[in-house]
Amino acid sequence: MKEYATNNHPKILVVDDIPVNIQLLQAFLATQNYKTFIARNGEEALRQVENVEPDLILLDVMMPKMNGFETCRRLKLSDKAKYTPVIMVTALNEIESKIKGIEAGADDFISKPFNKLELLARVKSLLRVKTLHDQLQEKISQLERAKERLRELAVTDGLTGLANYRHFKDVLNLEIRRAERHKSLVSLIMFDIDFFKNYNDTHGHLAGDKVLQGIGTLVSNNIRKIDLAARYGGEEFAVILPNTGDANARFVADKLRLLIEQHQFPFQDTQPNGNMTISIGVATYPASGKTFEEFISCADKRLYKAKAAGRNTVVDKGGC
Repeated sequence: MKEYATNNHPKILVVDDIPVNIQLLQAFLATQNYKTFIARNGEEALRQVENVEPDLILLDVMMPKMNGFETCRRLKLSDKAKYTPVIMVTALNEIESKIKGIEAGADDFISKPFNKLELLARVKSLLRVKTLHDQLQEKISQLERAKERLRELAVTDGLTGLANYRHFKDVLNLEIRRAERHKSLVSLIMFDIDFFKNYNDTHGHLAGDKVLQGIGTLVSNNIRKIDLAARYGGEEFAVILPNTGDANARFVADKLRLLIEQHQFPFQDTQPNGNMTISIGVATYPASGKTFEEFISCADKRLYKAKAAGRNTVVDKGGC
């Protein structure tokens, strides 16, 4: 189980194969309110890092099997410890050893036998650096989340959560070009809510907004991931169906029409149809139009043809 420490008790991993060294370091660090964890060899240190996520590592150089230099190299390659400060504790004072430690990724060195005040100063210094790094990473994460949210807002209708008209237009143009390149099909469903003005006038715009949100949810939950549902404007919606011919597009349109007709919306019994319904026009590229404007115009004309036919119906032929 992962161990946690409060901000007032930074976590320090002590890596040493000699028990007395571990005891001395633990005893001293405890007096400074540091929370310590131990590892007796390099392999155990790598496991502890995954579980503990220490704020700093005190790493002995002279250990059997995997020495401190190799342990440090492997720690710095791990996602959990790549930015964790490492102080190498060594009895080796040669410049070559320190260079080797720096190349392995060590952040600082302290020689045995160490001076407690010197050790404390080095620990505090690197913990400040780690804190600043963590704060910077959190700010970067916040900025990335904010940028992602702005990207979502730029393409999303604020009321329904569906794509907005701008994003719908970009995607439809993209799908038309893709269909033209690959000699494939793309279909478009356009629908609006029957007698929606009557509903708004009778029950108010807040109730009308709830209906728009409910229809947005119904549509988005009942199409494929590659499809795009959008609020085209007002009470009018559109669904782009890539790689879909007219027969399958008609099937999807009938499915959506039936789902909305059977859904229980508040106050729907006051509608002229006795419940909430939609009228739908369906167009398929390239037969129904080879440009964005022609495609939209055809689907829109069939939508109004569906309204003229008595509403709560689908029209996918003629009228273009």
